[in-house]
Amino acid sequence: MAGNGEETAASGHGRGEAHAASERKSFPHRLRNYLFAGIIVAAPIGITLFIVWHVLRYFDQTVSQFIPTAYNPETYLPFAVPGIGLVVILGLLVLIGWFAAGIAGRTIMQTGEWLLDRTPIVRGIYGTLKQLFETMLSQSSRSFREVVMIEYPRPGIWSLGFVTGEATGEIGRRHGGDLLSVFVPTTPIPAYGFLLFLPRDEVVHLDMSVEDGMKLVISGGIVMPPERPQREPARPPRDDERPSAGGEQPHGVLTLEQVQ
Repeated sequence: MAGNGEETAASGHGRGEAHAASERKSFPHRLRNYLFAGIIVAAPIGITLFIVWHVLRYFDQTVSQFIPTAYNPETYLPFAVPGIGLVVILGLLVLIGWFAAGIAGRTIMQTGEWLLDRTPIVRGIYGTLKQLFETMLSQSSRSFREVVMIEYPRPGIWSLGFVTGEATGEIGRRHGGDLLSVFVPTTPIPAYGFLLFLPRDEVVHLDMSVEDGMKLVISGGIVMPPERPQREPARPPRDDERPSAGGEQPHGVLTLEQVQ
């Protein structure tokens, strides 16, 4: 009986030491997990605030040079007002848009564009930029609003791309088929990439949003977006929605004449 009691006490003492050892080992583990959790929470917030602060500071330093001292709020306040430069730029853009939408503004714009169209190098740059911004700012445009997968650079290897429109004009006429223009961005900087013209039946349409697609490209596949409910099949465009080959603006492009 005495021997059994000694064995029970010894086994209990051993279990207690093992439990204490596991607690000692788990404390650094918990400390490391807390550190990682703090980084995950604080890093995105800190980086976002850092970028926003520097952007606002850049606008403030640039615009404050052109604001008269009598109209600068910092003249009457003992502290700097962050974002005043951005507010001034936004207000200036609104005034420019309001003036350009009027009769006098349209006349001036048409005269300026007439002069630019007769300048050899400038007309190409201005025309391309104007059409690009009109297409991107159009609410009914489908550019960069659809994420697709294509077999690129060879069959069996899939790449993520963004549909930018339908290939019309000379490209569509010479191919003789239904082509989509797809932009394939590079990782991790999606500002660079490749423009591909692919048959519609060779493009796999995805249900993810453009924001999720951009996150996937920028993160290099680390941030995988959750699966979304399947959408209804896309309605084929009507004849009046297809861009014409006669030089008219395609459907969905926001022109200056449409701004009221």
